[in-house]
Amino acid sequence: MEIDQAITLTQDRLAREGETMAELLAHFRGRISEVLVGDPQWERVLECAGRLPITMGALPFGFELPLHEPRPEADFGASLASGTRAAAFFRERARGEETDETARAVTRLFEEMEAPDSPLREIVGRKLMLEYDVGSEGGGARASLPGMFLRPGERPILGGRGQADDAALVVRRLLASVGWEPSDGEREGVRRAYLAQPEDTRMDSFGVFPSRPRAVRLAVMGFRSEEELRAYLEGTGWPGRFAAVESVIARFRERVNIVRSGVNIDVLEGGLGPTLGLTLIVKQRYTKDSRYWLDGLTDWDPFLRALGQEDLVVQDKLAALADWVSKPTPIFGKSGRYVMLRGIHHIKLVVSGDGLREAKAYVFMVLSGALSP
Repeated sequence: MEIDQAITLTQDRLAREGETMAELLAHFRGRISEVLVGDPQWERVLECAGRLPITMGALPFGFELPLHEPRPEADFGASLASGTRAAAFFRERARGEETDETARAVTRLFEEMEAPDSPLREIVGRKLMLEYDVGSEGGGARASLPGMFLRPGERPILGGRGQADDAALVVRRLLASVGWEPSDGEREGVRRAYLAQPEDTRMDSFGVFPSRPRAVRLAVMGFRSEEELRAYLEGTGWPGRFAAVESVIARFRERVNIVRSGVNIDVLEGGLGPTLGLTLIVKQRYTKDSRYWLDGLTDWDPFLRALGQEDLVVQDKLAALADWVSKPTPIFGKSGRYVMLRGIHHIKLVVSGDGLREAKAYVFMVLSGALSP
């Protein structure tokens, strides 16, 4: 069965299970460690998920887990695609609830994707990721305006391929969805970020956070060496201290085999922000690979052991995270059997000032009503 058919089938079945993602998540509380998500924080997640349709469970959803933070808090993320039942939910909300800014932003993007010969769809396809800031105190109020991310899965934006206009188009459409026009500084920053890319690297995702100070978040992946990464950051005008980045990479390289690395940078009106998200890749991944989301049960063990040697990491959280990846698991609902997949998508090391300040794990779950375990 084709993946789009499987998603449609799963969404149709999930619609018979309930109405909201909160109803779906409630079934999984016993499978999520309280070390990672405490009960008060879980209630905030459910409050947020209660505004989302249950059919979003057919595409990956999950949590951002701050491994440096002693409190068991988490942000919530989910994804959806145009032309699906979940997309129709947001379209109806946009028509009927003038105050639902998220539904209006999602609908604007999907209308762009669904237009004939859509240049946006040719680059990013039909998918969109949402990230809700619900982990910290007061996060519930901000959750109505999630971060929004697009990933160039159809036509990857690769270094050295003359695709600066592709990058500019994605940013322009993403900003327009939340009612922003790109500034001259943002346009120049995105252009420099692309032109500085070496060959065999890619712009992996584009994001905006309407509820945070304005920035365009770029993820650039595939750097083969520290020298290549240094040259890239210098080419973009990144104002941080590369010695701090180099120190983190060197420590991890002593502990684990690093295949590639990637960075998250923030494009601001006046240049790049000084904080850097660093992703150290021990297993090469490709967005168009049909098994992009899937890991073997032990694939993450070497990196988790290396991460455990960092003083800022909460060891109990790391131990709970190691148990997150599981085999495809059959579960049963009113409409029959599903298969649940769980895994770690990536781990981000946040470098600021003179060192490593944060470590965040991004974990996912997804359900399928069309797979056999």
